[in-house]
Amino acid sequence: MPRCFWCTDDPLYQAYHDEEWGVPQRDPQHLFEMLLLEGAQAGLSWITVLKKRERYRQVLHGFDPEHLARLSDDEIEVLMQDPGIIRNRLKLRAVRQNARAWLQLEDPAGFLWSFVGGAPKINHFSERSQVPAVTAEAAAMSKALKRAGFTFVGPTICYAFMQATGMVMDHTTDCDRYEQLKAG
Repeated sequence: MPRCFWCTDDPLYQAYHDEEWGVPQRDPQHLFEMLLLEGAQAGLSWITVLKKRERYRQVLHGFDPEHLARLSDDEIEVLMQDPGIIRNRLKLRAVRQNARAWLQLEDPAGFLWSFVGGAPKINHFSERSQVPAVTAEAAAMSKALKRAGFTFVGPTICYAFMQATGMVMDHTTDCDRYEQLKAG
C-alpha cells in the first residue's frame, strides 16, 4: 500500500498512518490526548511518542484532564523516574498546566475545530516539499491556546496536531489514504 513519505516500515507507525492520522476526530478526550502527545513530541520523532503512548495512557490516567489538573509536584517527580515515558520536567508540568487550561474551555472540541471553520481542510499535496510545517490557522490556534494558558503549543506543534486529528488532511496524493479521506 502506498503511504505518505514520512511513514517508515515500522508496523506501529504504519498502523498509525493507515488508521488514525488525518482521520477527523471530534471526541474531546481524544483531542486532549493528542494535544498532550504532540507537546511531548517537541524535539523528538513521532515514533518515539507512539512507542510510549500506551505507557502514557497508563500513568496519565487515560489522559483524564480532571485527574491531570490535580497532579502534585511530587507526582510529577515520580513520573520523572518512569522510563516508559519522555522524562522531561517541563513537558510533564505542561501536562498539568494544559489540563487546567483545558478544563476552562467551555467547548474544547468546538474551540479547536474553529480554526479550520469546523470542517476538515482537505489539501492536495503531491510532493513532500508542498506540505507545510506551519500555517496561518496553526499559528492562530497556537496564539489562542497560549492566551488560554496552554504551554508546549507552538505553531509547529499545533499544525502537527491538526494533521493528526484530521482538522487538515495532508496525506499526499500518491498515498492510498488520500483517496479514502479526501471526501472529508
